[in-house]
Amino acid sequence: MDFDTVIHGGTIATAAEIYQGDIGIRDGRIAAVAERLPGGTRRIDAGGRIVMPGGIEAHAHIAQESSSGVMTADDYLSGSVSAAFGGNSSFIPFAAQHRGQSVDEVIATYGERAKRSVIDYSWHLIISDPQPEVLEDQLPRAFASGITSFKVFMTYDLMNLGDGGMLDILTVAREHGAVTMVHAENNDMVKWMNRQLASKGLTAPKYHAISRPELAEEEAINRAIQLAKLVDAPLFIVHVSTAGGAAIVQREKLAGAKLFAETCPQYLALTRDDLDRPGMEGAKYICSPPLRDHATQDALWRHIASGTFESVSSDHAPYRADQSGKFLNGIDVPYPKIANGMPGIAARLPWLFSEGVAKGRITLEQFVALSSTNAAKTFGCSAKGRIAPGMDADIAIWNPETRRKVTLADQHDNMDYTPFEGLELMGVPEIVMTRGETVVEHGTLKAAEGQGRFVARKPADLRGRSGWQAKEFDPAQNFGAVLR
Repeated sequence: MDFDTVIHGGTIATAAEIYQGDIGIRDGRIAAVAERLPGGTRRIDAGGRIVMPGGIEAHAHIAQESSSGVMTADDYLSGSVSAAFGGNSSFIPFAAQHRGQSVDEVIATYGERAKRSVIDYSWHLIISDPQPEVLEDQLPRAFASGITSFKVFMTYDLMNLGDGGMLDILTVAREHGAVTMVHAENNDMVKWMNRQLASKGLTAPKYHAISRPELAEEEAINRAIQLAKLVDAPLFIVHVSTAGGAAIVQREKLAGAKLFAETCPQYLALTRDDLDRPGMEGAKYICSPPLRDHATQDALWRHIASGTFESVSSDHAPYRADQSGKFLNGIDVPYPKIANGMPGIAARLPWLFSEGVAKGRITLEQFVALSSTNAAKTFGCSAKGRIAPGMDADIAIWNPETRRKVTLADQHDNMDYTPFEGLELMGVPEIVMTRGETVVEHGTLKAAEGQGRFVARKPADLRGRSGWQAKEFDPAQNFGAVLR
């Protein structure tokens, strides 16, 4: 058998096992996996290295306007390059609908923006204006085109759909095999806290963490899950930041809910103390949900190790610490007027490998699952996330022994800071390939602008999730059967 590329002599790591072997690549796909493979137009010596599926970053904001009109610093060129240097071979950023926009318009806009990507891509839609034509026509057509997930908000006045709006969306998603992602925080709790703090003049960045209590997330996570259970729809809870929220997810998964969840490195590496840095430095660490404390970090690590979360995603939201981003409304402004979000797409996997695998918190197999395989299953990337014949040759080759400190230059994004600056990490991706083409090699970008392709995705893998049958909707009952 002839191969374009053979990766030989490495330790192959999958979500299920670790073994020594070679990988043969032909026409952008994995053609063979064996103990030894001869030939190959190009042979890559992976001795002493770990060969694993390329990361799939499933939560990133690239070339996206916020509801308040702030554009992220990264476009699809800089954002995809940064992702690749962080070990990712594909990503699924958000394509945001704002009030008055059609889904068709959103997809066309982001389709143009994404043409610059150096890695493969898809989108999660953000739905903020679910008019009848959106629910009945535009979303079903988007699903049919391979965009099989979307996100809704339970907070922010310009994005919050309310419980009834969520039920409408969840029902459409269930009917078409789509996954609804949700930002779960109780909007009224947060607004009430903002008013209380403002009345006392407590508006410095550090009060952002106080304004969004753990209870606000926990109540909203529980409510979102109950709404999804009512109509038996798949639900993905994004950026879980609390021990209580993770415990709710764990409990409801055990009960059979069609439920997925993630947490993010910032909730494991940083605390609310970072919001109290001198001057307005704390503004760099404003994100929602907010950073918590060390006890919460310990609890989240336990949930990662025990399988509560499908993934650890970056929630890359790159707003520069200047008037184009964080300080669009001015430098000395109350925390609610500071742009929400932090960068992290390049730091996600090196940080998780170092803090998770190298320190013994998770296994290498769990790292592969959390970084790639689970995202592929959850979001329908059927040709990605595994090392097996027939799969896309999306591969990352890691040196597990390399030590380095995080620097802004290493992120290769369009930001003016990284919240992980100075952290010492062990393990680095040396070569990243998308469909057999080298994107990054030993610190050098090899890909051409626009090399990435759109990935049409399938419905989520719901095997093992029995779902929930509300007794009111039991088909055996005359009333309620009509809703099924």
